[in-house]
Amino acid sequence: MPELPELSVPEPLPPGLYVVGTPIGHLADMTMRAIDTLRQVDTILAEDTRHTIKLLSHYDIHTPLVSCHKFNEAKRSEFIVRRIQAGAALALVSDAGMPGVSDPGGRVVAACRSAQCNVFVVPGASAVTAAVSLSGMGGDRFHFEGFLSPKSATRRRRLAALLQFDVPVVLYESPHRAMKLLDELADLAPDRRVLIGRELTKKFEQSFVMTALECRDYFSTHTTKGEWVVVIEPCNS
Repeated sequence: MPELPELSVPEPLPPGLYVVGTPIGHLADMTMRAIDTLRQVDTILAEDTRHTIKLLSHYDIHTPLVSCHKFNEAKRSEFIVRRIQAGAALALVSDAGMPGVSDPGGRVVAACRSAQCNVFVVPGASAVTAAVSLSGMGGDRFHFEGFLSPKSATRRRRLAALLQFDVPVVLYESPHRAMKLLDELADLAPDRRVLIGRELTKKFEQSFVMTALECRDYFSTHTTKGEWVVVIEPCNS
């Protein structure tokens, strides 16, 4: 009978904060390194523990969870720094994508760096880069704006300014304000091409490029439910 190779035992992770990317929809988009990291750390800091537990269950990960969201992030930072200084390895995850990119996490990373703790990144899926890739509008440079202000006058002024950019502009939008954004785009730049990415990597994923006016007309008779990412064509393309 052939001799079986010995199983290697993973080396303990160095103390520090591990910023881990998680899927934006499809659970299979989790990287092998992310899975290994979440299994090896002492604690996982999660934006919503109820959401993260589903991901951990899918990959048979049993690491303890602690909540770390935008409402307690500042208070949690002191606890996190103390744990790392005592020799712990902690992972930071958001509900989807990369922590700190339109998600909580920036304050924790800043606190760890200020305290001279190790900070490591375990990159994963990101709706920003996914949308830029899908748009076909050129990825050498782009501007990520995130969410526009909910205040009508402020968001309209900012949108008008963004429409003058000579690089693709990436926006996030909530489903209940999606039609408002499409109305504003159709009014300000009706012929400008726009990539709409809705529910990317999920069961009802949808992505297409149309003019702003065509997008507004399409969604006036179709659902706007789900997570939205929008890429606006550069000015004078």
